[in-house]
Amino acid sequence: MKKPNTEAAILDAIRKHPIAKVKVAVTDIDGILRGKYIHRDKFFSAVEGGFGFCDVVFGWDSGDQCYDNTRLTGWQHGFPDALARIDLGTYRTVPWDNNVPFFLGNFVTPEGKPHPVCPRQVLKRVLARAKKMGFGAMVGSEYEFFNFRETPQSWADKKGVGPTPISPGMFGYSLLRTNLNREYFNALMDEMAAFNVPIEGLHTETGPGVYEAALVFTEALEAADRAVLFKTGAKEIGARFGIMPSFMAKWSAQYPGCSGHLHQSLTDGRKNLFHDPKGRHGGMSKLFESYLQGQLDSLLGMAPMFWPTVNSYKRLVDGFWAPVKPTWAVDNRTATFRVLPGSPKATRLETRAPGADMNAYLATAAVLAAGLDGIEKGLKLTTAPITGSNQGSEDIPRAPRTLIETTRVFRESKVARDWFGDDFVDHYAATREWEWRQWLDAVTDWELKRYFETVSYTHLRAHETKANLVCRLLLE
Repeated sequence: MKKPNTEAAILDAIRKHPIAKVKVAVTDIDGILRGKYIHRDKFFSAVEGGFGFCDVVFGWDSGDQCYDNTRLTGWQHGFPDALARIDLGTYRTVPWDNNVPFFLGNFVTPEGKPHPVCPRQVLKRVLARAKKMGFGAMVGSEYEFFNFRETPQSWADKKGVGPTPISPGMFGYSLLRTNLNREYFNALMDEMAAFNVPIEGLHTETGPGVYEAALVFTEALEAADRAVLFKTGAKEIGARFGIMPSFMAKWSAQYPGCSGHLHQSLTDGRKNLFHDPKGRHGGMSKLFESYLQGQLDSLLGMAPMFWPTVNSYKRLVDGFWAPVKPTWAVDNRTATFRVLPGSPKATRLETRAPGADMNAYLATAAVLAAGLDGIEKGLKLTTAPITGSNQGSEDIPRAPRTLIETTRVFRESKVARDWFGDDFVDHYAATREWEWRQWLDAVTDWELKRYFETVSYTHLRAHETKANLVCRLLLE
């Protein structure tokens, strides 16, 4: 069925739809989709005046624990409703949910202005500034994700230890492993396409039960919408087969982590502005070079926007494919920035830093803002490309290994404050500081395995030795 392409046609489709409910959703600060069903009548009133959605979606973490250090939302404000407006352009139906109509929303202030910490609005502000510069942005997302023979209940029963992958061994690009779970594999391809989240390529990666999905390259906001919807959609489809996909950056130290690569190019509405057949390095335009240098200079200052969790940094291990330095090269997967020159249509930049745990709106906003900042400043590409496996990067500092380190840099980033605003930077930094504090307070299974027996035993021996010494002194 052809998707309606005007607001009037979309509203007419909802009126005529056999299901009298609509599913609406927004993303929280971590990129988790939060939503609800509303009655069709409520939907039409929401189209006119918006609808209320508790602003706790910006005031709690991924485990629904409320922040105690944020200013714009929190206990001190009583968690009132924030105003969300439905974006009719996001209309699709959910094929695995009786084709119920589905829409995404944007948060706005009471005055109707874009909400400063709404992730989708953050990206829209970057895109609006790009438009003023004369550019449109095109983006394609790639996700690596592990798949396990688990349900929420089985995982709870295991207390978060020892998930069972859907297939064994290290077998990338395997048709044999794909065939083991072909019903699930085909459902991802077919039902995502019907959900208007088309997958360009889907294959096994290196690791037990790991897949990689490349989403079709499209306009940046739509690309981010699809990336967010893909993660939730994969989990809803997987549940039907008793499969739980995981997009955490690194679930096991034994295996490579899960990336969230972002391919980008800029357009003037007619052509790809990154392509110049006379350009250096196989056809890079001067604009492309400035964009790349912008990311080389500024992107790590925005690192919490694409490395948002404590676990994100466990992926940044030498020899496990994730880049650990701000390097670039032509078609080199060991570099952070992989330049892909070629045809006028295909020339693009692949930013390989983000992990699969990224909030797609914020990660996309970060890479575009850093690149566009390079164009605004007219930067020249002065950083030399690496060769081989990071050869030539000896003098380039390594990326920080902890969330708190990158958050401190992010707080002080003038580029981040320029592009995203002080309210967002301060709020988001506070949420990452909260995340770090939860990690500091946590007692992990690694600590239990490492210290539970040995430290207790050592302590008892020391105690006994001291007691014996006291006894001997008393006897003397």
